[in-house]
Amino acid sequence: MRVVVATGNPGKLAELRDLLGDAGLELVAQSELGIAEVDETGTTFVENAIIKARHAARAAGLPALADDSGLLVDALGGAPGLYSARYAGPRATAADNIARLLQALEGVPDDRRAARFHACIVLLRHGEDPVPLIAEGTWPGRILQAPRGAGGFGYDPVFFDPAQDASAAELAEALKNRISHRGRAVAALRERLASMPR
Repeated sequence: MRVVVATGNPGKLAELRDLLGDAGLELVAQSELGIAEVDETGTTFVENAIIKARHAARAAGLPALADDSGLLVDALGGAPGLYSARYAGPRATAADNIARLLQALEGVPDDRRAARFHACIVLLRHGEDPVPLIAEGTWPGRILQAPRGAGGFGYDPVFFDPAQDASAAELAEALKNRISHRGRAVAALRERLASMPR
């Protein structure tokens, strides 16, 4: 099944292709089809994922997959949350966002730097699908005092997974894809797909 992915983030697209490579889905980025991004006006990850998936499905005339995810830091009241990608401004780079996050947490000790990544993945069978498949995943950890590692993307260099004793940017890609918030959400989505009538 050919599915349009509602993202312009190459790291996210590569991760989804790795995670869903054997699920019988041919993933094509909306940018490859000339579809522009839509404003994310929702107040939750679920709402934003549905907005993005519906926009892509309508524009492409194909089933659509959308992910909305973010980093939630307890000491910051859940920020950056929905605004993770643009925490340091509308055109912020990952380095800009990390710098702002570390500045906001300056002086906060390790035992108060708990955080989690959260992902919501939505699959719409068509643009007007009234029953979207929704799957979510969470990855608990904490924010480091300084970046570590060269892999991954986004906040990965400052997100520490105590169970792995490593930052997300230090993990092998296959391991990260299995244990991450997106990996967990995709695993839940695959279960739903497997139980769908063909």
